[in-house]
Amino acid sequence: MWDTYIIIPMSNVLLWIYEIIGHNFGIAIILFTILIRAITWPLTAQQLKGTQGMQELQKDKEWLGIQKKYKNDKEKLASEQMRIYKERGINPFGSCLPTFIQFPIIIGLYQSIIRSLAATPLSLLNLSRSLYSFLDVSQIIPLNSRFLWMDLGRPESINVFGFALPTLAIIVVITSYIQSKLMTPPSNPGDQGAAMGNMMAIYMPFLMGYFAMTFASGLALYFIVSNLLGIAQYAMMGKANWSNLIPGKKS
Repeated sequence: MWDTYIIIPMSNVLLWIYEIIGHNFGIAIILFTILIRAITWPLTAQQLKGTQGMQELQKDKEWLGIQKKYKNDKEKLASEQMRIYKERGINPFGSCLPTFIQFPIIIGLYQSIIRSLAATPLSLLNLSRSLYSFLDVSQIIPLNSRFLWMDLGRPESINVFGFALPTLAIIVVITSYIQSKLMTPPSNPGDQGAAMGNMMAIYMPFLMGYFAMTFASGLALYFIVSNLLGIAQYAMMGKANWSNLIPGKKS
């Protein structure tokens, strides 16, 4: 089922884009990322709505009242917070949801890139068997995996003074951090939902950076483009919480 509903469709979409744009796999990944962002837009909109709701709560009198009233009773505070979340229709973990949704896409994209590159005779045979009828195998195989200075089927690094510097992985960490912080609502002590969002904003960029450094650089390219598109979406909608990027500054 994983191959049928995830890997094969993603591989065919990637190769179809690759074919129609003139055999540039890097551009194909960029366009594929834009397509994924468009498909997952309802999730992003829900994420933005949840974040805005969390931000508005920080000025709500009832919310501020329970923070003060139950500051020494963590269990009662959490119970009252969940009651308000339910009454206001706010998902305190909504800002984390799109990140979790991305994991199947990340795994599927990585496997699709490896399958599409078909580095061995056996993998080439498997690829040819999984292509849809509208794709002409003879026109797209072997795949051109070069894009700028990268081989998209291998981890990326640049030799700087004798050291292998994973530049794409560093960019992934920075852009992931910026996107996470822009989406993180302000929090009060004892606010479990916002605390989890803050924790995710710290740990997830490093996890994404590890993936980018370890796996094929085509995956890192996907991360970077997806992060930049997310930042642009938040900025254009006026929902970006820019003050979160300044250490020690209250939103």
